[in-house]
Amino acid sequence: MKLGLRIWILIIALIISLLAINPLLAFNSGVVVKSVEKNSSAFDSGLRDGEVIVSINGEPIKSKEDYGRFMEEFFKDGQMKKIEIATKKDTYLFFANETPKITVDNLPKTRIQTGLDLRGGARALVQPNGTLTDSQLEDLISVSRNRFNVYGLSDVQIRGVSDLEGNKYMLIEVAGATPADLEKLVAQQGKFEAKIGNESVFHSGKQDITSICKNDARCAGIRSCSETSGGYQCSFDFLVYLTPEAAERHALITKNISLDETGKYLSEKLYLYVDDVEVSSLFISSDLKGKAETQISIQGYGVGSSQEEAYNEAKKEMNHLQTILQTGSLPYKLTIVKLDTISPTLGSEFSKNIIIAGAVSLLVVSIIIFVRYRKIKSSLALLFTSFSELVIILGVAAFIKWNLDLPSIAGILATIGTGVDSQIVILDEARKDITISLKERIKRALFVVFAAYATSVASLIPLGWAGAGLFKGFAITTIIGITVGVFISRPAFAEIIRKIEEE
Repeated sequence: MKLGLRIWILIIALIISLLAINPLLAFNSGVVVKSVEKNSSAFDSGLRDGEVIVSINGEPIKSKEDYGRFMEEFFKDGQMKKIEIATKKDTYLFFANETPKITVDNLPKTRIQTGLDLRGGARALVQPNGTLTDSQLEDLISVSRNRFNVYGLSDVQIRGVSDLEGNKYMLIEVAGATPADLEKLVAQQGKFEAKIGNESVFHSGKQDITSICKNDARCAGIRSCSETSGGYQCSFDFLVYLTPEAAERHALITKNISLDETGKYLSEKLYLYVDDVEVSSLFISSDLKGKAETQISIQGYGVGSSQEEAYNEAKKEMNHLQTILQTGSLPYKLTIVKLDTISPTLGSEFSKNIIIAGAVSLLVVSIIIFVRYRKIKSSLALLFTSFSELVIILGVAAFIKWNLDLPSIAGILATIGTGVDSQIVILDEARKDITISLKERIKRALFVVFAAYATSVASLIPLGWAGAGLFKGFAITTIIGITVGVFISRPAFAEIIRKIEEE
């Protein structure tokens, strides 16, 4: 059977989707480094997040369970020992007497990203008081994300959502956290404070900070990069604007502080705290000694093994500090509208059951099609196109980095169900009313499919905002699925059936 253009389009889309999903990742072993504590032995040796650890001291590490087991056994005596971590990029040597401050996770088996429903953790739907613009909501999200990072919680997903009435919310998902952890962090208003010694210089709660330079190269940016003995270092600075009262307080505190040995800075540093947790310390320029300046230059640097890495680290650190200084300057009280806990075991079991149910349903439908039409080729064509739709949907999700949650999986199943309905319509139209040409019958069936598609999309778009976006996964995956079906798999299926009928 000669393949037509529509069938080739389906095959090409299927191949591209498989490349996007990359199922060959399932054969990879090792653990990925999620974070490395700065100023630790591992960080100083050059190890960075994103690298894949394959062995430690020659022992293969295939999973995070292997990693944890090795570290627990290796450091149980508390003695100083040599660690040799081999990654796919390089080998790193350092000495330690306790488990290195490294966070690791298992390597993904595919490029498909899963939501909190399948990984487990806590989810909160949070509403700020007052009416926020989109820009203000993005600032609040940035501040909130920084606060979670300050408290050591990783794998945090925060995004802005809105309901059908236009009310804006934050949807916060934290893998591995309990609802109590999440509620405690969200409920705290957030307090920023800058201290020299034990004396408070400026405090966000007192509205000491009027503004912060963020996106203006004249007052914020990476200023220089230079090569050092251990790699590269890039420096940055940005301006912070204080009220006159805060500036006067800074002058009184710094006037009696001596200079350090370089003469460029004061001997005391400026320490930054968020909710009484120290997050950074900064040098104070000697020019600011005893002066009531309303403009203060915050300076810092980033280091890396290459100039690009140092530049990115400096930019990241600058954005981090700018966000910290904004933490308390947004006077929004947050109210938890909905708080959930998700069990990863429940999510994974539900996913397995729903996949099995979907596969069994497709098989049963194929048997029914065979009994009804007495053609094994038609049944196989239905199975092939339905399977192709599933793969292409997952490929698109992997390509756009969409997190698949349980509503998304429900959307995929709904898509397959509507796809089977459309294929039955095509089969029926291809076999009845022989007075009309087969080509016209197929065209009439595709018109019905397109009409149903337009109605479905129109009804799904508002669903993306229903429940403050909690059904967005269902709406997005269903729209992707039926669009793939209407423009790729349905025409290909119609072409296959036309060729089968002509035989």
